[in-house]
Amino acid sequence: MLSFLAFLALGYLLGSIPFGVILTRIAGTEDIRSIGSGNIGATNVLRTGRKGLAAATLLGDALKGTLAVAIGARWGLDPALAAAAGAFVGHIAPVWLGFKGGKGVATFIGGLIGLAFTAVGWIPALAFAALWLGCAFATKYSSASALLASAATPLVMLALGHRTAALVYVALAGILWWKHSANIQRLMAGTEGRIGSKG
Repeated sequence: MLSFLAFLALGYLLGSIPFGVILTRIAGTEDIRSIGSGNIGATNVLRTGRKGLAAATLLGDALKGTLAVAIGARWGLDPALAAAAGAFVGHIAPVWLGFKGGKGVATFIGGLIGLAFTAVGWIPALAFAALWLGCAFATKYSSASALLASAATPLVMLALGHRTAALVYVALAGILWWKHSANIQRLMAGTEGRIGSKG
Protein backbone atom coordinates (compact mmCIF):
# COMPACT_ATOMS: atom_id res chain seq x y z
CA MET A 1 0.00 0.00 0.00
CA LEU A 2 2.83 2.38 0.88
CA SER A 3 4.48 1.72 -2.48
CA PHE A 4 1.19 2.31 -4.31
CA LEU A 5 0.63 5.62 -2.52
CA ALA A 6 4.23 6.70 -3.17
CA PHE A 7 3.94 6.17 -6.93
CA LEU A 8 0.47 7.70 -6.97
CA ALA A 9 1.96 10.80 -5.33
CA LEU A 10 4.95 10.84 -7.68
CA GLY A 11 2.64 10.61 -10.66
CA TYR A 12 0.45 13.37 -9.27
CA LEU A 13 3.37 15.76 -8.84
CA LEU A 14 4.58 15.16 -12.39
CA GLY A 15 1.08 15.29 -13.83
CA SER A 16 0.29 18.57 -12.10
CA ILE A 17 2.92 20.49 -14.08
CA PRO A 18 0.67 22.86 -16.14
CA PHE A 19 2.55 23.05 -19.43
CA GLY A 20 -0.24 24.95 -21.17
CA VAL A 21 -0.10 27.74 -18.59
CA ILE A 22 3.70 27.79 -18.38
CA LEU A 23 4.37 27.80 -22.13
CA THR A 24 1.74 30.41 -23.02
CA ARG A 25 2.99 32.64 -20.21
CA ILE A 26 6.57 32.34 -21.45
CA ALA A 27 5.37 33.13 -24.97
CA GLY A 28 3.60 36.26 -23.72
CA THR A 29 0.09 35.30 -24.81
CA GLU A 30 -2.97 36.00 -22.71
CA ASP A 31 -3.79 33.65 -19.86
CA ILE A 32 -4.95 30.43 -21.51
CA ARG A 33 -7.58 30.04 -18.79
CA SER A 34 -9.31 33.23 -19.96
CA ILE A 35 -9.94 32.17 -23.57
CA GLY A 36 -11.99 29.51 -25.31
CA SER A 37 -12.97 26.72 -22.96
CA GLY A 38 -10.63 27.96 -20.23
CA ASN A 39 -8.92 24.57 -20.36
CA ILE A 40 -5.12 24.39 -19.91
CA GLY A 41 -4.64 21.66 -22.53
CA ALA A 42 -3.36 21.71 -26.10
CA THR A 43 -6.76 22.02 -27.78
CA ASN A 44 -7.42 25.31 -26.02
CA VAL A 45 -3.84 26.51 -26.55
CA LEU A 46 -4.49 26.00 -30.27
CA ARG A 47 -7.21 28.65 -29.99
CA THR A 48 -4.47 31.24 -29.46
CA GLY A 49 -3.48 30.62 -33.08
CA ARG A 50 -0.04 29.42 -31.94
CA LYS A 51 0.24 25.93 -33.39
CA GLY A 52 3.78 25.52 -32.10
CA LEU A 53 2.68 26.28 -28.54
CA ALA A 54 -0.21 23.84 -28.86
CA ALA A 55 2.14 21.12 -30.10
CA ALA A 56 4.59 21.80 -27.28
CA THR A 57 1.77 21.68 -24.73
CA LEU A 58 0.53 18.39 -26.15
CA LEU A 59 4.02 16.93 -26.00
CA GLY A 60 4.66 18.14 -22.45
CA ASP A 61 1.31 16.91 -21.16
CA ALA A 62 1.86 13.51 -22.75
CA LEU A 63 5.47 13.11 -21.67
CA LYS A 64 4.77 13.83 -18.01
CA GLY A 65 2.46 10.81 -18.06
CA THR A 66 5.04 8.74 -19.89
CA LEU A 67 7.81 9.73 -17.47
CA ALA A 68 5.71 8.94 -14.40
CA VAL A 69 4.85 5.49 -15.73
CA ALA A 70 8.42 4.81 -16.85
CA ILE A 71 9.68 5.53 -13.34
CA GLY A 72 7.01 3.35 -11.74
CA ALA A 73 7.64 0.53 -14.22
CA ARG A 74 11.12 0.04 -12.81
CA TRP A 75 9.40 -1.46 -9.75
CA GLY A 76 6.71 -3.38 -11.62
CA LEU A 77 3.36 -3.04 -13.35
CA ASP A 78 1.33 -2.05 -10.29
CA PRO A 79 3.60 0.92 -9.45
CA ALA A 80 3.46 1.92 -13.13
CA LEU A 81 -0.34 1.87 -13.07
CA ALA A 82 -0.37 3.87 -9.82
CA ALA A 83 1.91 6.45 -11.43
CA ALA A 84 -0.33 6.58 -14.53
CA ALA A 85 -3.38 7.24 -12.37
CA GLY A 86 -1.54 9.85 -10.33
CA ALA A 87 -0.29 11.71 -13.41
CA PHE A 88 -3.77 11.76 -14.92
CA VAL A 89 -5.37 13.10 -11.73
CA GLY A 90 -2.52 15.59 -11.34
CA HIS A 91 -3.24 17.02 -14.77
CA ILE A 92 -6.97 17.43 -14.26
CA ALA A 93 -6.66 18.68 -10.66
CA PRO A 94 -3.27 20.37 -10.14
CA VAL A 95 -2.81 21.75 -6.65
CA TRP A 96 -0.92 24.77 -8.06
CA LEU A 97 -4.01 25.95 -9.98
CA GLY A 98 -6.62 25.45 -7.28
CA PHE A 99 -7.31 21.92 -8.58
CA LYS A 100 -8.61 23.35 -11.87
CA GLY A 101 -6.67 21.70 -14.68
CA GLY A 102 -7.19 20.11 -18.07
CA LYS A 103 -9.27 17.21 -19.28
CA GLY A 104 -6.48 14.67 -19.26
CA VAL A 105 -6.42 13.37 -22.83
CA ALA A 106 -2.73 13.93 -23.56
CA THR A 107 -1.70 12.58 -20.16
CA PHE A 108 -4.00 9.58 -20.70
CA ILE A 109 -2.19 8.63 -23.91
CA GLY A 110 1.17 9.53 -22.37
CA GLY A 111 0.54 6.96 -19.66
CA LEU A 112 -0.37 4.38 -22.30
CA ILE A 113 2.91 5.05 -24.09
CA GLY A 114 4.75 4.45 -20.82
CA LEU A 115 2.85 1.19 -20.30
CA ALA A 116 3.96 0.07 -23.76
CA PHE A 117 7.31 -0.81 -22.17
CA THR A 118 5.65 -3.06 -19.57
CA ALA A 119 3.69 -6.31 -19.89
CA VAL A 120 0.75 -4.27 -21.22
CA GLY A 121 2.62 -3.64 -24.48
CA TRP A 122 2.02 -1.25 -27.37
CA ILE A 123 -1.41 -2.36 -28.55
CA PRO A 124 -3.54 -0.18 -26.20
CA ALA A 125 -1.51 2.94 -27.02
CA LEU A 126 -1.65 2.23 -30.75
CA ALA A 127 -5.38 1.49 -30.59
CA PHE A 128 -6.01 4.77 -28.76
CA ALA A 129 -3.97 6.73 -31.31
CA ALA A 130 -5.63 5.04 -34.29
CA LEU A 131 -9.14 5.61 -32.97
CA TRP A 132 -8.42 9.22 -31.99
CA LEU A 133 -6.88 10.05 -35.36
CA GLY A 134 -9.59 8.25 -37.32
CA CYS A 135 -12.42 9.98 -35.47
CA ALA A 136 -10.68 13.37 -35.61
CA PHE A 137 -10.15 13.04 -39.36
CA ALA A 138 -13.76 12.03 -39.91
CA THR A 139 -15.48 14.49 -37.57
CA LYS A 140 -12.96 17.24 -36.70
CA TYR A 141 -14.13 16.92 -33.09
CA SER A 142 -11.28 16.54 -30.62
CA SER A 143 -13.69 15.75 -27.80
CA ALA A 144 -15.51 12.97 -29.66
CA SER A 145 -12.17 11.47 -30.63
CA ALA A 146 -11.01 11.43 -27.02
CA LEU A 147 -14.27 9.95 -25.79
CA LEU A 148 -14.20 7.13 -28.32
CA ALA A 149 -10.53 6.28 -27.84
CA SER A 150 -10.65 6.41 -24.04
CA ALA A 151 -13.75 4.20 -23.86
CA ALA A 152 -12.09 1.61 -26.09
CA THR A 153 -8.82 1.53 -24.12
CA PRO A 154 -9.92 -0.64 -21.16
CA LEU A 155 -11.77 -2.96 -23.54
CA VAL A 156 -8.57 -3.47 -25.53
CA MET A 157 -6.64 -4.13 -22.32
CA LEU A 158 -9.24 -6.63 -21.14
CA ALA A 159 -9.17 -8.41 -24.49
CA LEU A 160 -5.41 -8.75 -24.12
CA GLY A 161 -5.80 -10.23 -20.64
CA HIS A 162 -4.55 -7.23 -18.64
CA ARG A 163 -7.36 -7.06 -16.10
CA THR A 164 -5.70 -4.81 -13.53
CA ALA A 165 -4.70 -2.29 -16.18
CA ALA A 166 -8.21 -2.44 -17.62
CA LEU A 167 -9.74 -1.68 -14.22
CA VAL A 168 -7.43 1.30 -13.72
CA TYR A 169 -8.23 2.65 -17.17
CA VAL A 170 -11.97 2.13 -16.72
CA ALA A 171 -11.68 4.55 -13.81
CA LEU A 172 -9.52 7.00 -15.76
CA ALA A 173 -11.82 6.85 -18.77
CA GLY A 174 -14.80 7.48 -16.50
CA ILE A 175 -13.13 10.59 -15.10
CA LEU A 176 -12.21 11.72 -18.60
CA TRP A 177 -15.84 11.35 -19.73
CA TRP A 178 -16.98 13.29 -16.66
CA LYS A 179 -14.55 16.09 -17.49
CA HIS A 180 -16.03 16.15 -21.00
CA SER A 181 -19.65 16.36 -19.82
CA ALA A 182 -20.08 19.85 -21.26
CA ASN A 183 -18.52 18.71 -24.53
CA ILE A 184 -20.94 15.79 -24.67
CA GLN A 185 -23.87 18.16 -24.26
CA ARG A 186 -22.53 20.39 -27.04
CA LEU A 187 -21.93 17.38 -29.30
CA MET A 188 -25.52 16.32 -28.80
CA ALA A 189 -26.71 19.86 -29.50
CA GLY A 190 -24.47 20.25 -32.57
CA THR A 191 -22.67 23.26 -31.11
CA GLU A 192 -19.30 21.70 -30.23
CA GLY A 193 -16.29 23.55 -31.62
CA ARG A 194 -14.21 21.73 -34.18
CA ILE A 195 -10.45 21.26 -34.21
CA GLY A 196 -8.72 24.52 -35.14
CA SER A 197 -11.69 26.75 -34.36
CA LYS A 198 -11.08 29.71 -32.05
CA GLY A 199 -14.48 29.59 -30.38
